[in-house]
Amino acid sequence: MSTPREDDKERLNRKMSVQEYELIQEEDEHCLKRYRKQCMQEMHDRLSFGPKFEGIYELDSGEAFLEVIEKEHRLTVVVVHIYENGVKGCEQLNSCLDCLASEYSTVKFCRIDAVATGAAERFSSEVLPALLVYKAGELVGNFLSVTKRFTEEFFATDVEGFLNEYGLLPEKDFAACVDDEDEGGDVE
Repeated sequence: MSTPREDDKERLNRKMSVQEYELIQEEDEHCLKRYRKQCMQEMHDRLSFGPKFEGIYELDSGEAFLEVIEKEHRLTVVVVHIYENGVKGCEQLNSCLDCLASEYSTVKFCRIDAVATGAAERFSSEVLPALLVYKAGELVGNFLSVTKRFTEEFFATDVEGFLNEYGLLPEKDFAACVDDEDEGGDVE
């Protein structure tokens, strides 16, 4: 019978089979891909400035409206949709902004009913829907009757293109790389 020390020595001297080598190589590649993905996400997080948001924030008063504008991070773009129920285009614009909010998490999308602003006389149904865009507390975009700039049937891409035309949206959010198992393709 051999001693445990001889068994260890024998395992070290044994040559690796092709299958064992390929298995180890596949495992190494998988670990490297996971590491690259983690590094890319960490680098993106370090380079991203300001807070992240999810969805559209419903503002219930003029005070909440002012607070959002004044207290938000100086690098954050704040898009406020002023709407009124029953006004043509308001509901459709709300849907479009819901989509954009999921794609631009560094932009704070808000909406407020014109009556809740406390300045309903300024925001009559003739000028709605309105989009106001702020950055660092300053008004950088003021668009009244914004849906008149679109066709009868418009989509989130139309609103996105419109805001990009004026340089009001940052680049879209970075999507981290996915693993081979998730996509089925190779990452190089």
